[in-house]
Amino acid sequence: MTKKTSHDTDVSFIQALAELLRENDLTELQVKREYGENDALNVRVSRQPPAQVVTQMATAPAAAAPTAAAAPAAAPAPEASADPASLPGAVTSPMVGTVYMSPEPDVAAFVKVGDTVSEGDTLLIIEAMKTMNHIPAPKSGTVKRIVVSDGSPVEFGAPLMIVE
Repeated sequence: MTKKTSHDTDVSFIQALAELLRENDLTELQVKREYGENDALNVRVSRQPPAQVVTQMATAPAAAAPTAAAAPAAAPAPEASADPASLPGAVTSPMVGTVYMSPEPDVAAFVKVGDTVSEGDTLLIIEAMKTMNHIPAPKSGTVKRIVVSDGSPVEFGAPLMIVE
């Protein structure tokens, strides 16, 4: 009975990791869960970002199966246009870490949607290895969209916000 319960718990744990991966727009997550001296569970959950899938479909030869390829390519297309990383004003994460929108917990955020920023202004902070890294605006413009939320984990290259 212990094996069955352990298996059910492991399946629930893996499902929770997959949900965490999806909710935080991560591409990979790896966890080691130790139960005892010689009993552990190593889990690596990964997925391919939608933008890469669309790119691969678009670069496939047209002669492969035009009618069959047209239907799957049409479904992800709206998702690709909604992908913040593909927009021209996308500010992406230069590192893996945790996002903080303000310098301290009870202080206003560095920027909000609609704010005008100058090149070099701090947009947010990414904490990596107990170091607070200020992320500057790569260009002057208006904050059109904030993709991440305060306290959320980010990966290298993940979209943070759109500045146009």
